[in-house]
Amino acid sequence: MAAIVTETPSIKRAVVLINGIDTGKFPRLLSRILQKLHLKDERSFSEEEEEKLQVALSLEKQDLHLVLETVSFILEQAAYYNMKPTILHQQLENIHLSQEKSEAFTQAWASTGQETVEKFRHRTFAPKKLETIGWQLNLEMAQSMQAKLKSPHAILELGVNSEDSENTEKVFVEFNHEELFEFYNKLETIQSQLDALT
Repeated sequence: MAAIVTETPSIKRAVVLINGIDTGKFPRLLSRILQKLHLKDERSFSEEEEEKLQVALSLEKQDLHLVLETVSFILEQAAYYNMKPTILHQQLENIHLSQEKSEAFTQAWASTGQETVEKFRHRTFAPKKLETIGWQLNLEMAQSMQAKLKSPHAILELGVNSEDSENTEKVFVEFNHEELFEFYNKLETIQSQLDALT
């Protein structure tokens, strides 16, 4: 398998930092990152926890961020390629991660890797999900100078929510008569494509 992580200057720096982390503390760090890896908008550690981690791991703030980002990136790649633990171990040795740290990665991945891959599979790829649709159609009737003019005007009310929130946000979309006609034609095209699939 081709290398999933190439040795850029920042990766080399991260490897040095990871190799220097206390071997007893590293598995807990991995475990926490794996728990939250599939959540797009959520960090593995809060700011307060990161401050405690800096002290516990004897790292500067930017070095800690580099370590966290690199560990997350490696695990995301492992999930993306659905790697076997042995392949992951080999990939880590290729970037000169120490034997102890490579084994910690491998053990963490062996115990929770499949679960992590499943969480990624079930994650919604769109940041927002459409929950409800409401609509209102207004017909502006003719004015005295234009006796036969009828101008439709529509308002769509879309209830959307993000994957990580239970609150539905209301979004209003307004259409004039030309936009409404164009929108209707697009809906008909989509419907005919769906009919063709079933």
